[in-house]
Amino acid sequence: MIKKLLIKFKTFIIESRRVFQITKKPSKQEFQTIVKVTAIGAAIIGLIGFIIQIGFILIK
Repeated sequence: MIKKLLIKFKTFIIESRRVFQITKKPSKQEFQTIVKVTAIGAAIIGLIGFIIQIGFILIK
């Protein structure tokens, strides 16, 4: 049981190290694009939730 857990942990560490070696820090432009897309997505989801809530209020 403990041996399996140690093997899984070791595999996780090896895979995590591989991911960190492949990834790179985004440029300023890439980061700004990611922030814009995320903000637009959050705004759309918030607007949809607001519209649904207003709909339920009007139905009552």
